[in-house]
Amino acid sequence: MKSVIAKELKLRHEPVAVILTNDKPEDALQFGEGRGECMVPLLTAVASKGQAAVFDAKTHGCGGARIGLGFGAAQRPGGDFAKFLSTGTGEGSHPRGEGYKKTPELAQELIDGFPAMEVEEKYRVFKPLSEVDPEEERPELVIFYVNPDQLSALVVLANYGRTGADNVAIPFSAGCHTICAIPYQEAQREKSRAIVGMVDISARPHVDADILTFTVPYDMFLELEEDAPESFLNRGDWHKVYSRIPD
Repeated sequence: MKSVIAKELKLRHEPVAVILTNDKPEDALQFGEGRGECMVPLLTAVASKGQAAVFDAKTHGCGGARIGLGFGAAQRPGGDFAKFLSTGTGEGSHPRGEGYKKTPELAQELIDGFPAMEVEEKYRVFKPLSEVDPEEERPELVIFYVNPDQLSALVVLANYGRTGADNVAIPFSAGCHTICAIPYQEAQREKSRAIVGMVDISARPHVDADILTFTVPYDMFLELEEDAPESFLNRGDWHKVYSRIPD
């Protein structure tokens, strides 16, 4: 499956399709069971190297990805994890905490508000969009890896054919939440929004310094693909920006 948007924006990374399935792809990247690693490096490998990655309930990576990828949404951490996100426990490997929330109470409120993504399918498969056959499988989400110029274009395009000016959101959340659970939640809404992600400080070392993610529900992706040819992408102001994006 080819993307008009990817060509028009000169993306250096392949758009990534997120597929919910009970069929595990062969030769996909996958963590071993119980490895508490960030899943973002595997996502980046999909976008930059063209290799699929797969996650399940035992190979999702870190504890945050269990919820961010939709495994066990009802099992929300608390206590020490809320302290870990905020002020720390005073001992252990993170005695000061991460300082992402001012108090454990605010951190727990954040945790309790994590989106619930409960689906029947066993696997979350991330694969290059170009390898998707829309006649055989339907993605739930599409993820773009973008620099500021490309992000600007996508924000404008997301509002081009819709009412209002709030068709894109930038939530404070873990990187995996912003590329899976939160956009999936948006896909269930009557008027879905695109989600800008990878503002998670802990995840940022796993992407290039100028990269953020822009994730859309699949139906919204198809809408933007259809709108792109007649939009500002064929106007002079965009051409000035386009010319400075590296080939």
